[in-house]
Amino acid sequence: MQPTGHLRGDAVRVGGDARQRFYDARGYGRPLDGNEIALSRVEAAHLLFRGDLSGIELESGSDPVGFERFFVASAAAADRFAVRFLVYSDLRDRGFYLSPAREPWPGGSDAPSDAVDFVAYERGETPDTGNVKYPIQVVGERESVAAAELSGRTLAVVDEESDITYFAAEGGRIDGATDYEPPADLTGVLLADRVVVWDAPADLYERGFYGRPLTGRAADVEGALQLSLVEAASLAADGRLSLSASVGVGDVDGKTGDAAARVVARGRDVEGERFDRRLAVYKHLRAADAVPKTGFKFGADFRTYLDVETVEDLPHSEHLVRVVGPDHEFSPRELSLDVRLAGGVRKEMVFALTAVGEGHPGNDAPSDAGVPVDGADAPVDADVEWLSVDRLTP
Repeated sequence: MQPTGHLRGDAVRVGGDARQRFYDARGYGRPLDGNEIALSRVEAAHLLFRGDLSGIELESGSDPVGFERFFVASAAAADRFAVRFLVYSDLRDRGFYLSPAREPWPGGSDAPSDAVDFVAYERGETPDTGNVKYPIQVVGERESVAAAELSGRTLAVVDEESDITYFAAEGGRIDGATDYEPPADLTGVLLADRVVVWDAPADLYERGFYGRPLTGRAADVEGALQLSLVEAASLAADGRLSLSASVGVGDVDGKTGDAAARVVARGRDVEGERFDRRLAVYKHLRAADAVPKTGFKFGADFRTYLDVETVEDLPHSEHLVRVVGPDHEFSPRELSLDVRLAGGVRKEMVFALTAVGEGHPGNDAPSDAGVPVDGADAPVDADVEWLSVDRLTP
């Protein structure tokens, strides 16, 4: 005959030979005095579902209830119980031992944050001796997920049809090996949403992969290179680009000759706060010897090339980068779309979190907020946190 559990607070206690039967042999619960164990609601529901418990007393002296009544009562009493049960059952079926990610349960101290629901141990290892393989955060497809807290976790998303998709989120950074130093005497003309350098040296594009040449079958112009505003702002901030003329741009805080200020101001005009953030991330990537190019075709801010020797022998880009603020919250659908697209084109999806630009003048902040209009150093010194997200099959 199977034992009966007794609900006490938010845990189900089981006596008799429960320690040997459930904890020692199969990693359920946590040991109490003697042979008694405590089960979380999810663990108890899973054992009820499997027929390993005969029932659970919801109150002292009441008749034990079966899986259906216990499941409904737990769904009413515990946050996100239904989706957590589905993920717990799925990982158990995959051969993992799991524990609730809280003290005093085994493995609770190994959870990176309070948002983690379970820790799954290395396959074949038990809670008392095993290493944590996956810190699991469970969400439904209509919940939101804070980007700043996701690193180091395995995200389990339960959709409306109860299918589960797993994502691995890791921190780190992007490092390249592109050895190129741009010239220091570039001169360009600032247009509505780009800068044209009329006499650009050939290696600026061919080796540095800056801009795009003005070309055509019948072209009689050589050396003309179109730079994006982000590329131009970066070069100007480093003192490598000056402007000979501007179309539709007046003084910026009285500094007519400051190329960096004028390009940044135009970038803010056409793109708003996103320009400051994208410029900060662009500068970080270039400083790390990676080459960022537009990711527009992939719905991202940038695609990156880690090692460019010449554009004629260009490798495939390795990453898609999307720039977000530090307080950004993903919807699981948004995250799934980005990761699925990156995987489909054989790239890694990386999110760059930076607070730069959240207070520029377009957001009713003081005029010196965000990337300083006279500063060549602030964008590259801005903090950027990298978050890589990929699909996972546990």
